[in-house]
Amino acid sequence: MTEKIGVLGKKSAQRTQRSGVERVVNAPLPTVYGEFRAIGYLDHDRGDEQVALVYGEIGTQDVLTRLHSECLTGDAFGSQHCECGDQLASALRAVVAEGRGIVVYLRGHEGRGIGLLAKLRAMALQAEGLDTVEANLALGLPVDARDYGVAAEILHDLGVNSVRLMSNNPRKREALLEHGIKVAEQVPLLIPPCENNITYLRTKRERLDHHLPHLDAVAHLS
Repeated sequence: MTEKIGVLGKKSAQRTQRSGVERVVNAPLPTVYGEFRAIGYLDHDRGDEQVALVYGEIGTQDVLTRLHSECLTGDAFGSQHCECGDQLASALRAVVAEGRGIVVYLRGHEGRGIGLLAKLRAMALQAEGLDTVEANLALGLPVDARDYGVAAEILHDLGVNSVRLMSNNPRKREALLEHGIKVAEQVPLLIPPCENNITYLRTKRERLDHHLPHLDAVAHLS
């Protein structure tokens, strides 16, 4: 009898197992940039908790949108190894200035999807002279393991059909198009480089096809 209950329990669990993205909570979030709504989601496929910061009445068309990959070192610690923290702040300011918009903060994207500790290992290799692509490959890891399907699901849930995408990365545009989100415009999000991140940014342009035309004006940086 016990065995039968166990089997039935397993079958019941299989029937109730969920997939995809589920909206869990909608809470007001006052920030230094403005009053946002933090809409929290659970990605049942990966187990990640995700959040979309929504400003104003966004509507459905041509919504100014940022898909921001989680970056603890840049977003929280102000690292100058990358431009992530400045991009996040600029995106939040931009949607407030626009009067409506979304910043989807994508957890599980740390280090272009390789995780925090692996990213730190890659940064250590970069300090020894490898570029960001070479460092990932030296660790036996993919150059970019991010998946934007969850971002598209969140946008669909929010009723968004088309976006003005704040990004320099053509892969984000391609991913949204593949998942049924129209990209009406790709809006550059260019942050002035510094000595500590210029090599990283040049690698993103030369090896990862990021559109960073402003780097031509800073040839003096090493």
